Amino acid sequence: MKKVYKISLIVMLLMGILGVGSLAGLYHWAASDLPGFKNITDYNPPLVTTVYSRNHEVLGYFYKEKRFLVRMDEMTPLLSKAFLAAEDASFYEHDGVDFTAISRAFVANMKNGARTQGGSTITQQLIKRLLLTPEKSYKRKIKEAILAFRLEHYLEKDEILTIYLNQIYLGAGAYGVEAAARIYFAKHVDELTVAECALLAGLPQAPSRYDPYRHPERAKARQLYVLGQMYERGWIGRDQYNKAVDQPLIYKSMEDPSWKTGPYFLEEVRRWLIDKYGEDTVYNGGLNVYTSCDLKHQRAADAAVKLGLENSALRRGWRGPLMELKPAEYAGFLATEIIPESKLRPGKWVKVLVTKVVKKEAAVKFGKYAATMPVTTMKWCRTPDIKKAPEDVRPKKDATKILKKGDVVWARLDKAFFKDGSEVNFNQVDPDTDTLGDVRWVVSLVQKPVVQGALVSMDPTDGKILAMVGGYSFSASQFNRATQAKRQPGSAFKPIVYSTAMDNGFTPASILMDAPFVYTDMVAGKLWKPENFEGVFYGPTLLRTALVKSRNLVTIRLARKLGIDRIIQRAKDMGLETEFPRDLSVALGSASVTLINMVEAYSTFARGGSRVKARMVLSVNSAWGELLYESKPEVADAISPQTAYIMCNLLKEVVQHGTGWRAKVLRRPLAGKTGTTNNEHDAWYMGFSPYLLTGVFVGFDQLTPMGKWETGSRAASPIWVAYRKKVEKDYPFTDFPQPDGVVIAKIDAASGLLAGPSSKKTFFLPFKEGTQPTKTAVGADGESGASGTGSSEDLFKQTF
Repeated sequence: MKKVYKISLIVMLLMGILGVGSLAGLYHWAASDLPGFKNITDYNPPLVTTVYSRNHEVLGYFYKEKRFLVRMDEMTPLLSKAFLAAEDASFYEHDGVDFTAISRAFVANMKNGARTQGGSTITQQLIKRLLLTPEKSYKRKIKEAILAFRLEHYLEKDEILTIYLNQIYLGAGAYGVEAAARIYFAKHVDELTVAECALLAGLPQAPSRYDPYRHPERAKARQLYVLGQMYERGWIGRDQYNKAVDQPLIYKSMEDPSWKTGPYFLEEVRRWLIDKYGEDTVYNGGLNVYTSCDLKHQRAADAAVKLGLENSALRRGWRGPLMELKPAEYAGFLATEIIPESKLRPGKWVKVLVTKVVKKEAAVKFGKYAATMPVTTMKWCRTPDIKKAPEDVRPKKDATKILKKGDVVWARLDKAFFKDGSEVNFNQVDPDTDTLGDVRWVVSLVQKPVVQGALVSMDPTDGKILAMVGGYSFSASQFNRATQAKRQPGSAFKPIVYSTAMDNGFTPASILMDAPFVYTDMVAGKLWKPENFEGVFYGPTLLRTALVKSRNLVTIRLARKLGIDRIIQRAKDMGLETEFPRDLSVALGSASVTLINMVEAYSTFARGGSRVKARMVLSVNSAWGELLYESKPEVADAISPQTAYIMCNLLKEVVQHGTGWRAKVLRRPLAGKTGTTNNEHDAWYMGFSPYLLTGVFVGFDQLTPMGKWETGSRAASPIWVAYRKKVEKDYPFTDFPQPDGVVIAKIDAASGLLAGPSSKKTFFLPFKEGTQPTKTAVGADGESGASGTGSSEDLFKQTF
């Protein structure tokens, strides 16, 4: 008996040794190629880069995985409890592996004949997602358990749970709980209710199966299971449970503002970030980017450019329908051109099918709706006449001469009427809950522009770009005409020429001849005969008037006296970066520049002599709040304060009495200059005050004439005015400060001398102290007596 006992003991001992050895071997086998788990402690997941406006509103996001990093203390307290109830109720009790849960899952799976439960802890799930491959094998499971055990002894429980809640995929492109809260409930994690927490907690097991948008019944059933687990654990009370069960789940995604307001601004920021940090950091690094964009300014700029380009397109007349359909194609068109009822509001553009045309109107359809298009909305469908301005061309009054049955055209929704004839009051219609039912619309004929444009608005005090528009439609073309297109500024360049003159012996009262001028281009072997826009010559002209009325011939003569080199150097001093033609055409703006660079140059005037570099990105922080970049104003002296003030004064005259007259409607001290190039290829308006500088460009992408009447005054300045109307009242009434060394004198318009009793027309003009005329004009013709400083004789020596 003792012998049997000894043998049994030896066998048991050998089996124990063998078992321990087997376990040790198994451990060594699985642990031989384990990844380093400590990488998890330096948690750096792919995160969303967020771009903010200057008021810290979100302008847009850049990401590959939509994940926002949040701390535990930023979440509603019951959110983590909900996930523990659903995934790992004993999380705070085990050491990374829950053997009880594994046994329970094993038994359940054996009973069901399939894998219906899992025993992995949250720590194991995290290990699997971050360190291991998704393969299903015993070796991987053992590795998972070993690493989970090690991680539990390296990190605090709350740290592991925080990483898990930020890492977990929850369907619909949402990585982490913050992204999921935004996508499913349009909330942040600190705003979620118990019911909403339980819904999110039910998703990790099978995000597609429980997707609440596609399978709301399954999602609700899973949510009830989680709520039940929370109640059984005592983590919520009976009242909380009942309230959560009864709460209706309203699924709504938080609107993503990206590429909606200011898409060209956002794209410019994106390019800047990639150049500085690289694509991987921009799309995965979770940067927080703070920009100068002001959303009020940006919305106003977007709307102004859109409307201005549409109006420009209408002034060129009707281009014809988008397509012409046969009757058999009508039903197919109407079935595809369906717009959600919530989107149908006055001002919305829709494609419509013309079903009938009579003289006074056209009947059209879109989707299930019928509409009337009165001929009065077709007045712009004129036949262009190069000899007449659009408004002087007789409008067509017969709709049958414009449209025909089967035409597909753009229409703008104007009004809607119920069957009883009453008009729909859209101020009382909730787009999310109210339905319009059977209404009839009244619409206007419109057409999308082919012409393009751009706007840049800067705070000249510090160079911050408040708004940028680079074209009519970002979705149609991402090319930014504000920063990437180099175009001739035309007469918008003239203030640079005249500022050079103010520093080289000329004053606003200097006189030059406005008369025909012929210039021989020795290099090209051609004769150049510049003309004024009106094709008229005005004789002896004050420089003040030449700039205000944008007289080309006076400007050419002035440039010849100054010399091309001086003008080019002045342009460079003011910050223009381009190749300058070394001939007199440069004075009329033949050097191609970007709009944003032109805005930088004009900041010299607005700032009183120094120029400032445009800046859009103010600062960049890492996902953890570390400051990575901060911009400061880049300022450089360019001209004297006295010259800057004289130019501001003259450019104010352009607004009051010249081509910039449309800006007078703002009733502010504003300075500006229009620009129009040969054949109306380019139209510009540069306008500013001490607090806001805005430039506008309009033109086709290809050098195509816009039409004789599409000048800077008609095509560009209305956009400028429409934008500034929306923002001007946010600033105090401010004029340009007059510096020391400047005097104001009343000048006789005919002679450029001091105004006398007989002067018919006079101007108050600024002068650098000591350069103002000292003689007074006498007689009706403005002639004076003896010559002296600023006498007629001296002034006319400057005339060709």
